[in-house]
Amino acid sequence: MKTFLKKYRHAWLILAYLPIYLLWFLLLEEHVVDDYHIIESPMDDHIPFVEQFIIPYLLWFPFIAISVLFFIFRDKAEFYRLCGVLISGMTVFLLVSTLFPNGLALRPDLSSLGRDNLFLDLVAGLHKADTSTNVCPSIHVYNSLAVCFALFTSAHLKGKKLIKAGTLILTILICMSTVFLKQHSVIDVFWASVLFLITVPVFYGRFLKEEFRRIAPVSD
Repeated sequence: MKTFLKKYRHAWLILAYLPIYLLWFLLLEEHVVDDYHIIESPMDDHIPFVEQFIIPYLLWFPFIAISVLFFIFRDKAEFYRLCGVLISGMTVFLLVSTLFPNGLALRPDLSSLGRDNLFLDLVAGLHKADTSTNVCPSIHVYNSLAVCFALFTSAHLKGKKLIKAGTLILTILICMSTVFLKQHSVIDVFWASVLFLITVPVFYGRFLKEEFRRIAPVSD
């Protein structure tokens, strides 16, 4: 056991951060209830509510957890890079939610849809567990992009086309689910993507430079 704990002691980074994140987030959920800025875009009105997207939305949880565990056990350096991106983005999200309380007014009245199915039951459960506040930028989108990028660039997954294809498809579906379930505005998705593009070079800068040199043509 001592050998195991010593070998994977780098996992402390995410294990120490998660309680901080969850406590901060729960405090925001408790106090941001009526006085917040509504996030909305005209584009949101053209996106239908599709309850079947609850499946990829919920798959986000095992997707992130399993991916983080993969890096904990396979590559410490890659784990640290991924954690750098995840923790940075999640902290920015908490700060934005604290300094600029925000929320949505997009959720449909499920009882007025005129249909009843398992997917709607799952959405109803989601609505009870998760408020429509603290939404920008979307952590569902941000973390999915971060994990997808980490898996695509992992040295341990070179040549694993099937895994990468599945990762890409799931990431796209998760991002889509946030707006088709009316859990997020397209604005939340946009800022999550921008935040991802800002943080990735910070932690993957050397890797990206090496990849660019590898694929760039050599000039005479």
